[in-house]
Amino acid sequence: GFGGAERLAAYLKTERIAVLVDATHPYARAMSANAAWATQTVGLPLIALQRPAWARIEGDRWIEVDSVGEAVEALGASPRRVFLALGRKEIAPFANAPQHYYLVRSVDPIDPPLAVPNADYIRARGPFSEENDRALLTKHRIDIVVSKNSGGNATYGKIAAARSLALPVVMLRRPPPPPDVPTVETVEQAIALLDHTLARDA
Repeated sequence: GFGGAERLAAYLKTERIAVLVDATHPYARAMSANAAWATQTVGLPLIALQRPAWARIEGDRWIEVDSVGEAVEALGASPRRVFLALGRKEIAPFANAPQHYYLVRSVDPIDPPLAVPNADYIRARGPFSEENDRALLTKHRIDIVVSKNSGGNATYGKIAAARSLALPVVMLRRPPPPPDVPTVETVEQAIALLDHTLARDA
């Protein structure tokens, strides 16, 4: 990274950047906030590229929440077998519900491990197919899934698999984007807006 918003602003100025495109993960709140602050400070236009969120369809049993803390509460008091498909930074609060079994899938290792008596870990990077995720959920006898609404196809397999198995999904809603930042959903839209912005400024 750049070492924070101030260093990002210095980089933009030093490298004579004309426009910044924020194409980070939809849940990368700190990086998006840094991008918004840095471009505003330097006086540059900012474009946010965010792939569309998943939409609930028939058969989905979503429990939508706004925070990881709410996701923990949504699991309830009775022991359940939980599939956690979150980033490693969001895992720790689930130690507050140690009665559950957790199957944790992450790109990076969970270190330290989740402070619960019963958990297994899988390190993997998508894409994940519906067929493979259905087999995974069935093998581990999962009865509830916890996920971010990341959008895209690479990690949608678990959502489709949960639907086919009639499992509930605790779905973390996306954080709102920084205010007053033009947002597009595709690379093509980003390029078109980039061309328009550069032509206008020129």
